[in-house]
This record gives sequence, C-alpha cells and structure tokens, in this order.
Amino acid sequence: MPKEKSRKSFPFNRLGNYRIRVLGSLDESWSEKLGGLRITTSSLKDQGPVTELVGPLRDQAELSGLLNMLYEHHLTLLSVEMLKGVK
Repeated sequence: MPKEKSRKSFPFNRLGNYRIRVLGSLDESWSEKLGGLRITTSSLKDQGPVTELVGPLRDQAELSGLLNMLYEHHLTLLSVEMLKGVK
C-alpha cells in the first residue's frame, strides 16, 4: 500500500482567523450578528459590491454556522481563507 504524502492540516477545534468574501453589501449593523467580525465593503466594476468579513472564529463549527447564515440570506460566497495568526 503506497504511503500518502503528508499534507498540512488545520485543526478543526481551535481558534482561527478568517477572511470571508461575499457578493453584495452588508453594513456595520451585521457585525454583532456575525460574532464581531470586521466588515468592509468595496466595489468591483464587473461584480458590484463585495463585502469582506475578517476576524477570529472559535472553531470550524462556528465557521460553518456563519457560512450557513450567509447562505440563508442569499449572499453569494466568493472565498473563505484561513489567515495566519489570530488577533
């Protein structure tokens, strides 16, 4: 049986700092609903407004819940990125 190449893994049960981008505009009033994530909105000429959510999430379960909430509000997910370091 061939050995699998070792892959870099990320723990599912610990704090992580994330950047999530969605198509559409969210104002600062969403910050409390989103666990205090920093919200910034920019405009891309070919896509319209894009909102970036940045901050720490307790674990992958909290990330999953946040992504489900965005889905339920019909926001198109553009990217999810785990950032180095936790602030």
